[in-house]
Amino acid sequence: MSIASFAPAKVNLYLHVTGRRADGYHLLDSLAVFPDIGDRVEVNVADKLSLSLGGRFGAALQGEADNLLLKAARALASGRGARLRLEKNLPVASGIGGGSADAAACLRALCRLWEIKSADLSGIALRLGADVPVCLRSEPARMQGIGEILAPAPRLPAFGIMLVNPGVAVPTPAVFKARVGDFSPAPILPAMWPDASAMAADLLVCGNDLQVAAISIQPIIGDVLAILAALPGVLLARMSGSGATCFALFNTATEAQTAANSLAARSGWWCWGGGLYQPPPTGL
Repeated sequence: MSIASFAPAKVNLYLHVTGRRADGYHLLDSLAVFPDIGDRVEVNVADKLSLSLGGRFGAALQGEADNLLLKAARALASGRGARLRLEKNLPVASGIGGGSADAAACLRALCRLWEIKSADLSGIALRLGADVPVCLRSEPARMQGIGEILAPAPRLPAFGIMLVNPGVAVPTPAVFKARVGDFSPAPILPAMWPDASAMAADLLVCGNDLQVAAISIQPIIGDVLAILAALPGVLLARMSGSGATCFALFNTATEAQTAANSLAARSGWWCWGGGLYQPPPTGL
């Protein structure tokens, strides 16, 4: 028996650092969406737990002593076996939740493989990482707290989104350490946006509180943002998460795809463009 699960990228349309807990964890407020691009996790019946890696960016994870997929499997049911396969299509350490999405996809698939019908998946997900809970459903959501407080996103209009990664990794702890300035308030969001232009206008008032710090570590992020902002039809250009992946919003998925193809051809960077992922009824 083989079960596959899609692990879409997670993009933070804005990201505000709103405070810090006594234990050092930062409190965040963010609107997360999931473009229709991601990794693929496959699980198969086996006596022992194992993991193999493939895909464009699989080699970047070969040196990891304990991949997050293995941690997810053990957290779900310690001692059980399965053969895990990760097709790594997303850049590593890139601010679009790749590892968290992989862990969430692994949990979903293993629940079916092992026929686990009652498990505290939200609790397990949060112990694995702050982004894993929102990746479990892979649907637009507002994230608060350290990632454990999830609320429905405003009703989103149709729009296109383009992702660009210049091939540099930015460690999240280093970005938080480099961040300076006060904490930001949580913005007031409407119940819905009538179109992509109205959404982009509201998001422009928000920001990514980690962007300046990430640029200080990897200045090429600033170059990417400048290029994106100058593209025809761009409504908003911003960094996602702690970087280095940046995104641009367009009115349509076709515009985003055309822009991504053009930029990839002349820059050699990892680029993708399209629309949002639509989860199937099974959640896989």
